This record gives sequence, C-alpha cells and structure tokens, in this order.
Amino acid sequence: MTVLAPLHFEDAREAAALAAFLTRLVHYDRAAAVRLQADGGALAVFGRPPSFEVLAIRTARLVDAVGLDATVSAGELLEGIEESAGKAVVPDSVTGPPWTGVLPPRAGWQPVAGLPGTAEMRGAVAAAVAEFRARDEELPEGRRTRAERDLIGREIWSRTLGATGLPLRAVHAAQSLGFLPPEGTEAPVALFASGPWLRLRTPYGSIALRTVPMALTVTPGTSG
Repeated sequence: MTVLAPLHFEDAREAAALAAFLTRLVHYDRAAAVRLQADGGALAVFGRPPSFEVLAIRTARLVDAVGLDATVSAGELLEGIEESAGKAVVPDSVTGPPWTGVLPPRAGWQPVAGLPGTAEMRGAVAAAVAEFRARDEELPEGRRTRAERDLIGREIWSRTLGATGLPLRAVHAAQSLGFLPPEGTEAPVALFASGPWLRLRTPYGSIALRTVPMALTVTPGTSG
C-alpha cells in the first residue's frame, strides 16, 4: 500500500468547499467514487452524481506542487478532510467505474454564446421540476411505475437551454450541487465547448458532459 502525503490547501475555505461538494455527492450515492488529478498547485476532483448523467468538477488550490492521479472513495476522502487545518488525507485507491477513464479534455475550450443569466437558469429548472410533478400526478395508477417516471424525466431533462445545446439536466446538476451562484450575486457563469464536450463553468465548480455517446473503448482522460 502506498501512503500519500496529505494535501495542504491554500486556506481553510478551500477545504470547506471541497468537503461541501463531497457531502452532496455522497448524499446522492453513498458508494460514490471520485477521480483526483493534481498538477502543480491545483487539484481537480471529478464526480458523477447518479441520474444527472454529467460530470461534476470541483477545483482547489494547494500550497505545494503535487503530482497525483487516483480514483478514491468520495466518503473516505470526505472523512480525511480537516477543514480547520486546511488539509486532506488521500485514501487508498479503488477500482473506479467506467466514467473515470473518460474525462473532459484539458485544452481546446471555446466559448458558446446564448447562455441565459443565473436567474433564468434557476427558473428553467423550477419549471421543469413543476412539469415533472404535474405529469407524474396525471399518470393513471397502473402506469405510475419507475420506468414510466424515468421516461418523463428523460424527456424533460434532455431539453436544451435555448440555442446552446446544453441539456437542462446539466443546469439541474449545477443547482443541486451548489455550483450556481447564490441569488442576488453577479458571479460569472459561462458555457464552453471542446469537441463533443460541453462545460458549464461557475466560480463554485463546473458541470461537463458529452454531447455524443462515448465509444466502447475507454481510454484515460485528462482534467479540465
């Protein structure tokens, strides 16, 4: 077993923000895994919350230059974070799910025009949630099944936001994971594309997804 040195963050707020992200991931999936990639003084943590079909990315600044690429348990990493000390113990590596081998590209991102403001994005998510609930309530008793609900959800959350091509599920994921800026703030939110990937970036994290299905052959990816 290889024992890795603890990660030291630039300040306690970086540790707290990462802990909040991991807490939300574990809420959706107690057995969640995350892929960690550190290059120099920057750490990127990739997770895939169930049902959203997107990658969530949280970055943090480190005190020391570190080289790291590992897939670990999100819950164990969360337990190893000492917020007051601004550090984290990296747990042993685990065998990751297939998505950990296909990550967004490191470079080549180009801005995508047409992204609405944060308030409008929140409104779109709220309208989609309300529509889902209404259509679910309208289902006859004999059709009120998980499969039928999944069909409704897939149809609603696959709709794109304006002309951007960004599925609503990506915005829903950003809101659920705390990535959208708080109401009343003017923090920048932007959309980028690189090949088959789209990336919604905010100061609190990013949501990335492929716009075409993955190939059957899985190859290692790089952080975005």
